[in-house]
Amino acid sequence: MTKTAILPLVEKGEWLPLMEEFYTIQGEGYHKGTAAYFIRVGGCDVGCHWCDVKESWNAETHPPTPITSIIENAAAYSDTIVITGGEPLTWDMGPLTAGLKAKGLKTHIETSGAYKLTGEWDWICLSPKKMKLPVDEVYEKANELKVIVYNLHDFKFAEEQAARVGEQCILYLQPEWSKREKMIPEIVEYVMKNPKWKVSLQTHKYLNIP
Repeated sequence: MTKTAILPLVEKGEWLPLMEEFYTIQGEGYHKGTAAYFIRVGGCDVGCHWCDVKESWNAETHPPTPITSIIENAAAYSDTIVITGGEPLTWDMGPLTAGLKAKGLKTHIETSGAYKLTGEWDWICLSPKKMKLPVDEVYEKANELKVIVYNLHDFKFAEEQAARVGEQCILYLQPEWSKREKMIPEIVEYVMKNPKWKVSLQTHKYLNIP
């Protein structure tokens, strides 16, 4: 199929720029320790300087893939599917999540919330970024708020973001990996003084798994 023919399918969410897909253990947040199939979609213009998957930013470097193929692969491994990026809400997630739900699968998303919320989700992990703040709808529907702590100012940012989410949203502070030795003691102290927050760690990196 030609690039010209594929482009409208990508715009409809029927094909997506797939960076990678893999079966592993969720390493972060509320569902850490859970076996899950990850679908990493290319494309992101939020531009976090500390992003550990900068290769995901340029969607054009990742092959447009029919979601029928993505769904079949996911269904073979797990009932918990995590859509991540990049920024998955760059694209229309409606067709992908409809296909996953039709297979009886649980749909989770990890998003900065910078774009309109599309798709049907069992769990929304909102990880807001200062460079491009979330849209109101994502704040309202987030199940989990995960703020990455790179420096001390991020605690102020975290409180600003926590004020925007619903009462049911679980609050996490997670050290940026390269700053973890410096920031973990600060996070521990902060959470002990402010117990509405919980500590999240990238346990998959400690376990040396994807």
